[in-house]
Amino acid sequence: MALSGCTVGPDYVRPTLTDQQLPAGWRETPPPDDQWKVAQPATIDASQDWWIAYGDPTLNGLIDATMSFNQTLRQAEASYRQARALTQQARAGLFPTLDASVSTGRGRASSNGVPAVSNSHAALLDASWEIDLWGLVRRAVESARDTEQATAADLAAARLALQAEVAQDYIQLRITDVLKDLFARTVAADEESLKLTQSQFRAGVASDADVSLAQVTLESARAQGIDLDVQRTQFEHAIAVLTGRAPAAFALAPIASAAPMVPDTPDAAGAPQARRASFPMRLLALPPGLPSALLERRPDIAAAERRMAAANAQIGVARAAYYPQLTLSASGGASSASLANWFIAPGRVWSLGAGLAQTIFDGGLRNGRNDQAVAAYDESAAAYRQTVLSGLQEVEDSLSALRVLDSEVVVQDRAVDAARRAERVSLAQYRAGTAQYLTVITAQQLALTNERTAIQLRGRAFAASVALVKATGGGWQADALKAPPPMTTSVAPTAAISTAGRP
Repeated sequence: MALSGCTVGPDYVRPTLTDQQLPAGWRETPPPDDQWKVAQPATIDASQDWWIAYGDPTLNGLIDATMSFNQTLRQAEASYRQARALTQQARAGLFPTLDASVSTGRGRASSNGVPAVSNSHAALLDASWEIDLWGLVRRAVESARDTEQATAADLAAARLALQAEVAQDYIQLRITDVLKDLFARTVAADEESLKLTQSQFRAGVASDADVSLAQVTLESARAQGIDLDVQRTQFEHAIAVLTGRAPAAFALAPIASAAPMVPDTPDAAGAPQARRASFPMRLLALPPGLPSALLERRPDIAAAERRMAAANAQIGVARAAYYPQLTLSASGGASSASLANWFIAPGRVWSLGAGLAQTIFDGGLRNGRNDQAVAAYDESAAAYRQTVLSGLQEVEDSLSALRVLDSEVVVQDRAVDAARRAERVSLAQYRAGTAQYLTVITAQQLALTNERTAIQLRGRAFAASVALVKATGGGWQADALKAPPPMTTSVAPTAAISTAGRP
């Protein structure tokens, strides 16, 4: 009984990280007065789904559908259930086993040349219990439990990755919608320019080359707008598969052409205002916290740490094989040649026993298994440290991208305003006959290029925001491993996203 309290092998202690591996702060953390965010920022709340803070009902519905119907998530859930079952199997080794058997038979045998026919009937209960003197079973249970928790963290990481992937694809699809709206307005403006050059040509003020330039500009804008359909359909198909639907059964309506626009300031001559599309989502204001908090907030780091603990427990399993194993056994029942006397006192049988087994020579098998377990732990420890470093890099990359893109958006917006003013001035000069149409074309192309860049920069900022949410765990906490993660329904989806763009 005293020996059963022994447990061989090292007790698990999370390895420490140096200041170089886990610094006290972020290099890219902005100063308190620099929010590097656009208007209407929202903050991640760990008590709610992080994507709600983006303020887009369609995105909310898409991610909810993904969490219910995505098949990759189903695989992760099934892996978790397998790990939970393996823990149950390992825990069963702590208890005795009880077997029951009933047999009956009739046979003919010969004794000293005299044949005889006899009946036999038996009912037995057999119990055996391998006493866990050295903690082999307890270490195995510990390893299985740690692996189960690692698989639960893998499930959380799969959920977070899918949520971020849906958000990224949805953002890029909406950016494409905004770009398509930009090209639609550009085509409308180019059509007016073509009519102007044709009118000027009929009046003898413009040349045929001006008309050709206007025609080329118009058709080029149309072609670029059509080309965006390839990107949009591919993002739509990707979202369909993520939400568990076939692409043919899924559709997302584009942003309405009357989406909010930011008008440019009219020039002194009172020229018509150009209108610039704004993105219909708000950017997140997400404090990254301290680097040390990342160890508890990222499920992939938690999974790596739990696998390291499981590998440590396997060292104890390997070392317990060096010590003898004690097995207790007992059996009892009844045996008789007659059914009528089966359970009476003379037919009762029983036995008690104990066995102690020790391997004397195995050709280095146990040494090899011990060395393998130690090497596996060292491998998992290195994987854990590498996962931490990769997590720190992802946070720094996202913080850096948001900081740089914020400054770039401000400068790019100034470039857009200047290009629009140049376009209006050159067009007015062309109408007055003081400028060539090539000047107008150059100004229009500059305006289109700069506005397209401004829209794409905002899309990159939203993508960096989602990446930062994913890099910091999306509100997940390692405490979630103490309770089994909830399972979602396995009912297949029956409805697609409506053409109105709402689930």
